[in-house]
Amino acid sequence: MLELADFLLPVLRAGEPVAVVTVIRVARSAPRGPGAAMAVRRDGSVIGSISGGCVEGDAVLLATQVLATGRGVVASLGFSDEAAHAAGLACGGSVDVVVHRIDPGDEVARTVLDIGDGQSARVGLVVSGPAVGRLVAGDGLPDGTRILEAAYDGADVFVVQRDPRRRLVIAGAGEHAIALCRVASSAGFAVTVCDVWERLVTPERFPTAERLAVGAPAEHLDDLVGPDPARATVCVLSHDERVDVPTLAAALRRGVGFVGAMGARGTVAHRAALLSAAGVEAEEIARIHAPLGLDLGGSSPEATAVSALAEIVAAQHGGSARPLRELSGPLHRRAASDACPLPSGVPALAHSV
Repeated sequence: MLELADFLLPVLRAGEPVAVVTVIRVARSAPRGPGAAMAVRRDGSVIGSISGGCVEGDAVLLATQVLATGRGVVASLGFSDEAAHAAGLACGGSVDVVVHRIDPGDEVARTVLDIGDGQSARVGLVVSGPAVGRLVAGDGLPDGTRILEAAYDGADVFVVQRDPRRRLVIAGAGEHAIALCRVASSAGFAVTVCDVWERLVTPERFPTAERLAVGAPAEHLDDLVGPDPARATVCVLSHDERVDVPTLAAALRRGVGFVGAMGARGTVAHRAALLSAAGVEAEEIARIHAPLGLDLGGSSPEATAVSALAEIVAAQHGGSARPLRELSGPLHRRAASDACPLPSGVPALAHSV
């Protein structure tokens, strides 16, 4: 539910209760993992998704019932293989969910939802026993999205965690920077654009940027990457070695997790020589992803941005960057918590077609 904070808070502040459906376990073919959530208001409007569309109808029905009764429920929603084939899907799958109502006076909910996305947030959700659906303050709960057995008056608790948004600092404000800012923002990054040219660093050019900074990127980098540089990304797109070299050196020195730079192969080699001359060790220079991007074949700023973002995402999540059709096994990388057993006595709802 933490991913829906921007939607839930205004509803609760207006004095209206809302029902939330949260995935606590997935099995087989399910496009979203534990912690995914959707919310349903009294007028029937829905925000969010728990399965990509396969079981949302059943989830909305449950949410409507919970809105009326106020009693939380846990259920298993899914397609059998037979029903999936009849609907034109390749295979069946299921998601186990907890459905609960959040009332306007729920201080635990309002407190955790009010935590900005620049900070980590954690809350517990009771998933067994008579208190199903009750929210538990995150203080003292362990890291990670998981089920804790007998953690609340003998009942199981599902821990929902939201990490801070990953920061992406773009050094340079040209056309490629505009495109990368746009696609990275839509992928959930908190994007900062920094350039020495004030006329280029404007909200009109970068409407999706979280922050705009004017000046030499290297001089601002400590502040821009934030307190957790290992989770940050710095991409140098300035095409000016007077900006590129000190920015790359600063990013490497700061321990930024992903450091990338655009440029032709000759530019990459020349930049590496300048970094070496500036005292940067060879193993550190080798950490730079340059030329930045995967070989997708496009050359426009937009295609180049997609190529760059693809490499960033693959590096951060340990992806192979190979076509899925060349691989075997699950399509989505899941945490160990995906295998957590469903609390006993939970009804299974097979989606009919």
